Amino acid sequence: MSNTQQPPFILVDGSSYLFRAFHGLPPLTNSKGQDTGAIYGVINMLRSLIRQYNPTHMAVIFDAKGKTFRDDIYTEYKANRPPMPDELGSQIKPLHEIIRAMGLPIIVEDGVEADDVIGTLAAQATEQGIDCLISTGDKDMAQLVNQHVTLINTMTNQLMDVPGVKEKFGIPPELVIDFLALKGDKVDNIPGVPGVGDKSAQALLNGIGGIDDIYQNLDKIADLGFRGSKSMAKKMQEYEEQARLSYELATIKCDVPLDFAPKTLVPTDPDNAQLQTLFAEYEFKRWLNEVSSKEAAEQTHEQTQEEPASVLEIDRSGYVTIYDKATFSQWLEKLSAAPLIAFDTETTSLKYMEAELVGVSFCIAPGEAAYVPVAHDYPDAPEQLDRDWVLEQLKPLLEDENVKKVGQHLKYDKNVLANYDIHLAGIAFDTMLESYVLNSTASRHDMDSLALAYLNHQTIHFEDIAGKGAKQLTFNQIDLSEAAPYAAEDADITFRLHEVLWEKLKDDEKLKSILLDIEVPLASVLSRMEQLGVFIDSQRLAQHSQDLAKRIDELEKTVHEEAGETFNLGSTKQLQKILFEKLDLPVIKKTPKGAPSTSEEVLQELALDYPIPKMIMEYRGLSKLKSTYTDKLPKMINHRTGRVHTSYHQAVTATGRLSSTDPNLQNIPIRNEEGRRVRQAFVPRDGYKFVAADYSQIELRIMAHLSQDQGLLNAFSQGKDIHQATAAEVFNLPLDEVTSEQRRSAKAINFGLIYGMSAFGLSRQLNIPRHEAQQYMDLYFERYPGVLKYMDDTRALAKEKGYVETVFGRRLYLSDIKASNGARRKGAERAAINAPMQGTAADIIKMAMLQVDEWITSLNSDDIYMMMQVHDELVFEIHESVLEESITKIVDLMENAATLSVPLDVEAGVGKNWDEAH
Repeated sequence: MSNTQQPPFILVDGSSYLFRAFHGLPPLTNSKGQDTGAIYGVINMLRSLIRQYNPTHMAVIFDAKGKTFRDDIYTEYKANRPPMPDELGSQIKPLHEIIRAMGLPIIVEDGVEADDVIGTLAAQATEQGIDCLISTGDKDMAQLVNQHVTLINTMTNQLMDVPGVKEKFGIPPELVIDFLALKGDKVDNIPGVPGVGDKSAQALLNGIGGIDDIYQNLDKIADLGFRGSKSMAKKMQEYEEQARLSYELATIKCDVPLDFAPKTLVPTDPDNAQLQTLFAEYEFKRWLNEVSSKEAAEQTHEQTQEEPASVLEIDRSGYVTIYDKATFSQWLEKLSAAPLIAFDTETTSLKYMEAELVGVSFCIAPGEAAYVPVAHDYPDAPEQLDRDWVLEQLKPLLEDENVKKVGQHLKYDKNVLANYDIHLAGIAFDTMLESYVLNSTASRHDMDSLALAYLNHQTIHFEDIAGKGAKQLTFNQIDLSEAAPYAAEDADITFRLHEVLWEKLKDDEKLKSILLDIEVPLASVLSRMEQLGVFIDSQRLAQHSQDLAKRIDELEKTVHEEAGETFNLGSTKQLQKILFEKLDLPVIKKTPKGAPSTSEEVLQELALDYPIPKMIMEYRGLSKLKSTYTDKLPKMINHRTGRVHTSYHQAVTATGRLSSTDPNLQNIPIRNEEGRRVRQAFVPRDGYKFVAADYSQIELRIMAHLSQDQGLLNAFSQGKDIHQATAAEVFNLPLDEVTSEQRRSAKAINFGLIYGMSAFGLSRQLNIPRHEAQQYMDLYFERYPGVLKYMDDTRALAKEKGYVETVFGRRLYLSDIKASNGARRKGAERAAINAPMQGTAADIIKMAMLQVDEWITSLNSDDIYMMMQVHDELVFEIHESVLEESITKIVDLMENAATLSVPLDVEAGVGKNWDEAH
């Protein structure tokens, strides 16, 4: 783009925005069940673009309905694309209405694509010497780039000019059409030349020239020396017609007859009254507040302060980079005197046990932030303060319980500091947890997402300063001119986010308690567990891996024999061919693209009648177990501690349950011998035993409490076997006459109802006719009417409020509870039934962990450690000398962690490994 002070003429590829917003953001609906996610995404990107460039000339261009000239040229053009989902189609009209109300020119031209309109306007702008910025995510637009035309990807804010095209495609903009024509495009179903990929296309174009040049110099292709160059001339000759057709299809028209020109496309003042109506209807509250504020300002010169009315313009001029001891000492005094400080670490790795500290940042008020670099080691890095000296100065402050700190995911920073013998205390707030408690499903809870959602601010992303992929720099390699503002902004944004989020939480006593009494203190408990880690018997796992490899090999051979040919069991396409073409098995379900599904659910059903699906399921399970655990776990042993250190995640699941990664402790299968053998490799140190303490049937007990059904309350209060008691009620039998088969059916009903299972689902699980399953459920609800009432009331309440609550007040929002799509709405209704139970169970085990940790800490002993948390189970490492009294205390603390209408029951097992203890 040429050097000019004039804002560029902006052309927005509305159709590209629309699809990216729909597929890239989580589904969003308003209280009426109308889909709004794509509308929100597109408008958000448009607003961001306007704020950044303040254009005087601009247009938003969309594809028109119906066919274009390309369909006439090639009937298969875009034939691979599935029809537009109803959930997206329903958002187009309201989106256009909002864009028009924003005062933006909107263009929809029949018979051509949005690309062609954009291409024509960009060509006209170039002729007139006007700089043009095309906002799109479509790579095909790179053919339009020239000295006056630049692309911007609004999702990443990355610009692509002429050098940018060369860097991305390996060729200049004028050869992009030839590039697309040679390699084809699966998305648009442009055929290209078979066998030509990125590298061979680049070699042909850079070595000879465009398609016309190539066809005039076929004899020169063999000398280019790329892989397959010797046979490429023949292939090019054979597919010349296809290559030239592809060229025509890939070419964006730049001569579409239009009734307007760049200079006529001028945004007008927004219609704030219309925007108010539309934002209210689709429930975009922050934007509604903003336009309402503008209306009020025009009439009364006052502006509402309820929510940020516009983008937060971050002034980074108040950021300080600290290189000398005098400035550091001044800041240390400021930090000691501040009522709250935002704190963040910059490190070399996201793995807390390996991460080395590169610098620390602080913020004491919005815009007042500092970064202290201590280990940037790129060539020509300026002299920095000594890391050991800085940490020695900070240690009293960081370990002071009375110096209140806020951070974003402070558990990670606490773990990193622990590697330097600093035990972070005074954790008052955590913005990740504040966002999660406020609404676990509203957005992701990372800083970049939260800054955009709550501050309307686009942060400096790590990839902006470090690059991407294999060449990505670690933080110590990044120039301080870029690293320091990034690090200081992290602390600044954390401080600002806390102010906004705390304002939303502080007056709700239940949510405030979930945050301050459960989630924030739990982060420190989890940190201690993570740092401790667990021993793994790598030799046992190595043997298990060998045994699995042998069994996997046997299964593969048996499947090949049954199929009558060899094929790749891991290939979905090859498996589809064997199962549904060669063996002609019934197609149970199809993929979104119409192919027969080979999902686990489908294989389970087919396995009831056919041997190969059953073996494929076993093959998949064993292969996953081997790759995920028996092969991987030994490689995860930390060289310093000799242990494996998982990461617990507090802000991932919708219901409040913890999850874990590296390794994922939740997903080790325990229903089969192979999975249990993995647990056998988790072992305590010498002289200790593992103790696994597990809440028994906790979700059913919570169902009894929530529903207040007298039958369930009585069964639990009297200590009956709940499944046996249910069978006795449903089948109208004395307790001692219930058969094991009847108990199994009752168990399926009990657990099925928790997860909102239908009669159809129950019939499949019990392998009985649907009408029989329906009779079981009807009998169940006759005997336990309180459960039916609870389920009906919960669905109604969820539709009214948009969320359900746990016993302790944790909110679980259900965005699809009024969705027009039946499947999504039913899914939300099932979640409404289950979430209060699963969420309450999560709250209870978290409260138990806090009480148990407090007791263990008070002992000040090395005899007992809390090691792991998985589902409803806590695992401890306890010295043999204190085993019995410790188990008694743990069970007591867990059973009394919360008070329900029925007693909580904890079962504890002891063993020399995790499996044995469980």
